[in-house]
Amino acid sequence: MAIQAPGAVVLVRPRAFSPNPQTASDNTFQAETARPSTAAAAYREVTEVARRLTDAGVTVHLFDDDRPTCPDSVFPNNWLSTHQGGRVALYPMYAPNRRIERRGDIVEFLKFHYRVQEIVDYSGLEQDGLFLEGTGAMVLDHESRIAYVARSRRADPLVLERFCTTFGYEPMVFDALDAAGVPVYHTNVLMCIASTFALIGADMINDETRRAEVTDRLRANGRSVLSLSEEQVREFAGNALELSPGTGELLLCLSTRALAALTITQRVTIERTHRILPLDIPTVELGGGSVRCMLAGVHLDPRVCSRN
Repeated sequence: MAIQAPGAVVLVRPRAFSPNPQTASDNTFQAETARPSTAAAAYREVTEVARRLTDAGVTVHLFDDDRPTCPDSVFPNNWLSTHQGGRVALYPMYAPNRRIERRGDIVEFLKFHYRVQEIVDYSGLEQDGLFLEGTGAMVLDHESRIAYVARSRRADPLVLERFCTTFGYEPMVFDALDAAGVPVYHTNVLMCIASTFALIGADMINDETRRAEVTDRLRANGRSVLSLSEEQVREFAGNALELSPGTGELLLCLSTRALAALTITQRVTIERTHRILPLDIPTVELGGGSVRCMLAGVHLDPRVCSRN
């Protein structure tokens, strides 16, 4: 398994998916309303994502969510992250109706099938109004040990400092704004870090000096930096995830909408080292997130005698 790219993911298939009214105030990627068929269409899309990933050699741990009060449960990477060395982190969530997405059965499944040494639970900080929405708020460079974070109310600096101290990351915080001056709500819609390249909406980082510092750090270990326009970011071109299936190749997973937004030059650069796996999720994207938001990567060592 590549350090940056997990070979397994947690995926949640919801029955009650819809754009979440409690997150609409700062998630400008989110649709305002749902259609009557939205929930059923999202269920079908997640089922197909699981099939496509499995066929590509990725280990998919698929969990169903039948609760009517969890419109965003399809995005588990906001409340859960896993890390080499056997650590699992649980995060404090901004929207009250997202806090119930955390599931003990998923954590217990990971403990049973993988070598988990420690659960680090930050969720109690919700009572103090402190939030850090996992690998939505943070984009982690596991090789260079840097946590890239766009400032927002979903990424509190105190919680970020605690995470970075515990997990051994250097925080790199910046302001990223859209053309209307609205902060980007989650860093992972702005950027994706893979083993050999990074996708980033660099021009949305309004401070030129900080923009140069971020891109220089991304290039420091030899990565190519592919700059995305704000229009491409709006099409979820930055919301992608690198995976390392058992086939020996590297995958870049993103939505069909995101792939259509990439230029030919960007695609050629990616395909020098990766196979692009486009996933069709137009309904899920109504919720303001895309493929990366759906996939909680598993960076844990499996137990030798683990049962399926």
